[in-house]
Amino acid sequence: MNVVNTVDPRDGRRRATELTETDESRLEAIAEQASQAARWLSDLGRLRRAELLDAIAAELESRRADLIATAEAETGLSHPRLDGELTRAAVQFRMFGEVLRDGAYVEAAIDHAADTPLGRGPDLRRMLVPLGPVAVFGASNFPFAFSVVGGDTAAALAAGCPAVLKAHPSHPLTSHASAEAIGAAIRDLGGPAGVIATVYGEPAGRWLVRHPAIRAVALTGSVGAARAIQAAIDERPDPIPLYAELSSVNPIVILPGAADDRADEIAEGLFGSFTNSGGQLCTKPGLAFVPSGAGGDRLLEALRGRVAAAGGAVLLNERIRDGYEQRAAEFERAGARVSARPEVDRGDGFVVAPTLLEVDLVGLTAEIADECFGPLMVVVRYDDAADLDAALATVPPSLTGSLHHGPGDDADAVRRLVDGFAGRTGRVVFDGYPTGVRVSWAQHHGGPWPSTNAVHTSVGATSIRRFLRPLAWQDAPAWLLPEELRDEYAAIPRRVDGRLQPVVG
Repeated sequence: MNVVNTVDPRDGRRRATELTETDESRLEAIAEQASQAARWLSDLGRLRRAELLDAIAAELESRRADLIATAEAETGLSHPRLDGELTRAAVQFRMFGEVLRDGAYVEAAIDHAADTPLGRGPDLRRMLVPLGPVAVFGASNFPFAFSVVGGDTAAALAAGCPAVLKAHPSHPLTSHASAEAIGAAIRDLGGPAGVIATVYGEPAGRWLVRHPAIRAVALTGSVGAARAIQAAIDERPDPIPLYAELSSVNPIVILPGAADDRADEIAEGLFGSFTNSGGQLCTKPGLAFVPSGAGGDRLLEALRGRVAAAGGAVLLNERIRDGYEQRAAEFERAGARVSARPEVDRGDGFVVAPTLLEVDLVGLTAEIADECFGPLMVVVRYDDAADLDAALATVPPSLTGSLHHGPGDDADAVRRLVDGFAGRTGRVVFDGYPTGVRVSWAQHHGGPWPSTNAVHTSVGATSIRRFLRPLAWQDAPAWLLPEELRDEYAAIPRRVDGRLQPVVG
């Protein structure tokens, strides 16, 4: 078996771990265990699964120091960033516990047998039930919040689906330690092996996706990775859904009134938004449309100063480092000029210089209006807000679109830009920055292709919907029904004979 290696991106040092890549026979056993565990997890019921999610959150917090130290050595991300991300992971598990206790997510509906204009109608009862075991591909840039202990895993377990995790090669030891934390909470509740498992190695990922026990796949990654996974799904005799969160440019428009009113404040926000965590965030703004004139000039000068004074950014792995430098060079060849780029000591690790590029609106091409993963942003200077409609139409659909407006900005222009963003993004941000995705009931983290390949969110309460399917019971005896569909049950919101019923108790 091939030994799994880990690399410290700060100095490029590679070392062997005690982990080995998962071979096909081991994967077969893992998938079989997941299939058998699905019944236990489903039968646990909403309220007991909520207890499990709370216990996982507590287990993560009890292991905080070790988990963060492991992730720091594998990702180069700062201690404060990783500390906050681990807290986010715990918050996600607890939030899904509340989703389960609320119960509305099952969409329970009852239509009693009755005479209808089309004749006698049968008794029908419908709710959402677990899909079955889910394959989750961990993200490179979020070793906690979008990986083994991330939102996809939390949503799958909440839905009643075992999760088999494909560990990302950028942080295998973090993935292993994270899975151990979840496993400990499951064992404490008397759960079987198979509720959670981790596999390693690219071949294992392909075998996992093709295995008949797997009923859905979740990915946070690149378009290329999504296409490879979809190709493996297409080899199955039975298709399964792939829920993929992918590439995003996340344009920001600063209108003249905002630039005149708060140039330095916006420059500070933009700088942090595109450089924090090495710019390795799916919501990082890649394009900022800045007006010509005194306000825009002040904003750009303040932004240049911050970038010029910045230190080097450590990227997660060699592939990301090389991709960043290649894409920056492509932008420059396409006509974007360097506005600010500090000299940095690259050392032996995967260190790059934050880069601010600049182009006039007429020079914005489809090649420049593409994603560059890492600390790079292109400032696009424009003269008239009316010209932005056509320019924004060339920007690939994204997870977010952001708009800063201020005194004197035309309300019709604001509305027109917002309408444009609404048609091409999943979240419209006003006078703020897209980085930082709140974990909440109202959140939507998704958007049209190529930002995602589905209409579902990957963050927030409704992301559980990805791992559920509807099932209807017709004229079923009451003793066979789930408790949520029995007449006497009233602890969750339900629609009965077409009317939404209040919760009792």
